[in-house]
Amino acid sequence: MDRSYLFAPGHNEKLLGKVFDAGADAVMLDLEDAVPPEHKETARRLVAEILVDHPAWVRVNAAGTDWCAADLRSVGQVAYGIRIPKAESAADVRWVAERAPGKPIICAIESARGVLAAYEIASVAGVRHLALGGVDLQKDLHAGNGNLQTLYVRSHLVVASRAAGLEPPIDSVYPRLDDDAGLREQAEFARSLGFFGKSAIHPRQLPILHEVFSPGAEVVAWAREVVDAFTAAGGAALRLPSGEFVDLPVADRARRVLELAAAVSGKQHG
Repeated sequence: MDRSYLFAPGHNEKLLGKVFDAGADAVMLDLEDAVPPEHKETARRLVAEILVDHPAWVRVNAAGTDWCAADLRSVGQVAYGIRIPKAESAADVRWVAERAPGKPIICAIESARGVLAAYEIASVAGVRHLALGGVDLQKDLHAGNGNLQTLYVRSHLVVASRAAGLEPPIDSVYPRLDDDAGLREQAEFARSLGFFGKSAIHPRQLPILHEVFSPGAEVVAWAREVVDAFTAAGGAALRLPSGEFVDLPVADRARRVLELAAAVSGKQHG
């Protein structure tokens, strides 16, 4: 799983040349909102060219539109994966999957309709993650921009993802570049609800995201103690010296922490 998804507008050749060296776990090349209509074709051409040597996700335009069809003709075969914006139905996802066969898909939930259809969307073959599109969602719901205003939606996406057998959903961008404290607060809030990873609009946001979504040393030490003790007990329930009771669900959670820590370590040294 990736801790960060760094966006870059597909028509900006200068940024396309820099985004892959910025240190993000994953790169998201944008053909949608960040690209003005008059630059769509240029963006498709530039993104298709750079994808030949640089694997990346691509955010296409809304499913079912002529713009999206043109996007998928240009990048559907060369993109690592496709992010569908404003997904509102399983039909939206299938429409894209038919035009980009075999590609993993991220479905951004950015409207009330999308929230209500989240489980059906997550259940379509090929979907890897749901993602929160916070800015558009707040606009659609006439909601404020605080964390509690999207608590229900975030929790709903976590439950829908889990019920459909997906990895955790991805959190939305934080649009205030000069507010590190706010970025950290929102990332920690999302992480506490069951999200993993967050979109970014600038490289300066990456260190905070990587810290928040990496298991800390204390958590890793706890997980090792739990797994070692549970293994030594032959899988029987036990109590740690700290007094914590350990049974199979606790041991499985600890193993998940160690797997995540190993994956993050591989990204840091890759």
